[in-house]
Amino acid sequence: MAAPKDKPISLRTERAKRSGFKAAEGARAGFPATRLRRNRRSDWTRRLVRENTLSTDDLIWPLFLIDGDKKRTPIAAMPGVERLSIDLAVKAAEEAATLGIPAIALFPYTEASLRDETASEAVNPTNLVCRAVRAIKREVPDIGIICDVALDPYTSHGHDGVLVDGEVDNDRTIEVLVAQALVQAEAGCDILAPSDMMDGRIGAIRAALEEHGFPKALILAYAAKYASSFYGPFRDAVGSGAKLKGDKLGYQMDPANGAEALREVALDIAEGADMVMVKPGLAYLDILWRVKDAFHVPTFVYQTSGEYSMMVAAAERGWLDRDRVMMESLMACKRAGADAVFTYFAPDAARKLKG
Repeated sequence: MAAPKDKPISLRTERAKRSGFKAAEGARAGFPATRLRRNRRSDWTRRLVRENTLSTDDLIWPLFLIDGDKKRTPIAAMPGVERLSIDLAVKAAEEAATLGIPAIALFPYTEASLRDETASEAVNPTNLVCRAVRAIKREVPDIGIICDVALDPYTSHGHDGVLVDGEVDNDRTIEVLVAQALVQAEAGCDILAPSDMMDGRIGAIRAALEEHGFPKALILAYAAKYASSFYGPFRDAVGSGAKLKGDKLGYQMDPANGAEALREVALDIAEGADMVMVKPGLAYLDILWRVKDAFHVPTFVYQTSGEYSMMVAAAERGWLDRDRVMMESLMACKRAGADAVFTYFAPDAARKLKG
């Protein structure tokens, strides 16, 4: 026979009654039987029950390249970030390997004299990126190298493709992207990362890699890349910001759309992508979560230049604790489903993680 409702069934219930709770009310509320703060009281308990962890294995370090020797130029809009000549990029790669960072991503600053309407420098097998890949692989063979497959660092108009009648032509752009991917693969790039958002480019690049003897090359598709305002400092870093004519709303995704991102990701996976990317990061963590939950494939996120610069600028003014917001923002990306994070904080975060 069930006990009467007012009969104590445990010492905890009796204490609850003495505190003014009825047993049934206490059971529904969960308190004081359940006190979630118990698991938070000590560092060791917090570590034991932590749902997500961040390690150096989760970090990808973007590096900006510039021609020259022993040359570094600061990027005004990204405090603490510099463009590096190839010899210094090799040193940075060595530092990344020492810190346990698995991969670096290379982005070139292309001089105006090498830019043109069709991004011809992008397919030059001795361009800045290809020379950097060879140099880094020669000195730091175990570091992963990711190359941006995109034309905006090479076009005179700042767009990610070939313009025809003032509009980025999808199919003509793909032809150039395929040629660019091939020269990067031949140089030794490990992961080709098309960031242009042209329809069908993943399938075309995958077919070309197979045909030309690069079946092991990985493709990281910027599958859900939004036409975001968070890219401003990056465009300055690669020298395309002042050259951009118009906007990229015609080919990058509308920030208002979420379901469309799932369609984009599904298409890229079907065409042969090994990994997918969501970009930007913090303002699009809902998209990251939906992509990871729907597809369960390796999913990366790019903590953009704008995100980095906002946090650093606020920290420089004393409004935020730089290290704390750095680590919190990276953990947020992990919590939302990221398997790895492109972040300009990578070396600082790695040092902090290593104590």
